Amino acid sequence: MRELLEEKILNRFGISHQEFYQLMRYGIVGVISNVSIFCVYLFITYIGVPYKIAMTTLYLLGTIIGYLGNKRWTFGHKGNALMSFLRYIFAYFLGYLLNLSLLIIFVDHLHYPHQLVQFSCLFVMVVFLYTLQRFFVFAQPAQQ
Repeated sequence: MRELLEEKILNRFGISHQEFYQLMRYGIVGVISNVSIFCVYLFITYIGVPYKIAMTTLYLLGTIIGYLGNKRWTFGHKGNALMSFLRYIFAYFLGYLLNLSLLIIFVDHLHYPHQLVQFSCLFVMVVFLYTLQRFFVFAQPAQQ
């Protein structure tokens, strides 16, 4: 019964079992690292660290944790570690600019609470960074 339901879901979204389990592993790494980092973010902004500095510092930490968790376990990448790390840093730099821009727009200009904006950014960043990691950072070489 479970297999039939799983097959229906996979067929509906047009993804393979491998892609499904890759998404699940990405989700596990992401939830563990993002929940941990978001709690630290709330704490350090509560004790007075400015939210942009807190986001920047924790973003760097999250980048390293994410690379280590996703390289082998999520994507099973066996390619050049240095090149994948450089692409990962570039992808996360783009993500950082997106995250910072959203904070500036929604907090500084539209006056939304930074906690709500940063929480919302988590969801935007998941989609943005998964796409970059899957198709750019850890892309499998084309079959000849």
